[in-house]
Amino acid sequence: MHGSVHGIHHVTAIAGDPQENLDFYVGVMGLRLVKKSVNQDVTNTYHLFYADEQGTPGTDLTFFPWPDMGPAALGVGFTVEVSFAAPPGSLPYWRERLACAGVQVGREETRFGETVLPFRDPHGLPLALVETSAERPFAAWNESPVPVTHQVRGMHSVRLWEDDVRQTAALLTGVMGFEARGVEDGWHRFAVDGGAPGGLIDIKAMPGERRGRWGVGGVHHIAWRVADDAEEMALRSEIAAVGLSPTPQIDRFWFRSVYFREPGGVLFELATDGPGFARDEDQAHLGEQLILPPWLEGQRREIERSLQPLLMPQVAAAVVG
Repeated sequence: MHGSVHGIHHVTAIAGDPQENLDFYVGVMGLRLVKKSVNQDVTNTYHLFYADEQGTPGTDLTFFPWPDMGPAALGVGFTVEVSFAAPPGSLPYWRERLACAGVQVGREETRFGETVLPFRDPHGLPLALVETSAERPFAAWNESPVPVTHQVRGMHSVRLWEDDVRQTAALLTGVMGFEARGVEDGWHRFAVDGGAPGGLIDIKAMPGERRGRWGVGGVHHIAWRVADDAEEMALRSEIAAVGLSPTPQIDRFWFRSVYFREPGGVLFELATDGPGFARDEDQAHLGEQLILPPWLEGQRREIERSLQPLLMPQVAAAVVG
């Protein structure tokens, strides 16, 4: 019996200016800033977590703002798109909202039977909204500028380019609990835990394409949900057994993590569902203060001096509708 992940825990990307990032994801996308912290390995860099009202695993897109870094280069061994689940019938609302915010919006597409609206965030990150009636764990944020009826419901899927699909597919299906769900326009879809939104990954073979490169507007890593330490460490053992090199378990305070590169080169993380973002903040006030894990508290003054101040966007709560 092999272990299994349970879909996307979070996706972490690289942003440019942190205020522009905050203004877009809260003010335009209507997500809640559920944790304002720092990159625990590079402490003069913010780590900003945007999610649903409660920070439910699988709803958060997180960012390291590195405005001095060059732009990302899409290529093989790289995540080339992150998509959110959107309620049925909401894409016209989103097309208008994004256009009013000056966002370049692509043409609607149909992928695996679902309607998709691709676009890019202000720093170039490729995103998409996927209309789906399928349910996933989600807590509406009543103070969002986006009406509850149109709020994005968390992650839908991620898309990767690879030089060769086969080795990554073997890891997904042989170790991580995914099953193949078919091929469309060269995209190989894999699903876990029944294939609900958040449990999907699409991979396309792009032989001869350049290798992807981290930078502003690119994905840094994809984190996959595991229930607890026991499940994480069991999967870690299986990943090591197939010749990959997972890190030791690392305590991130709100979850515990194991990192490894899948065979094509994309950085994956296993992340536990708990303890969660309310561990050190009141649920009603998530994201309002700079929160540091206990082992960085002694450096708070120095860390705060190194970070540019951030102002929450002035957004009026949406009218119900």
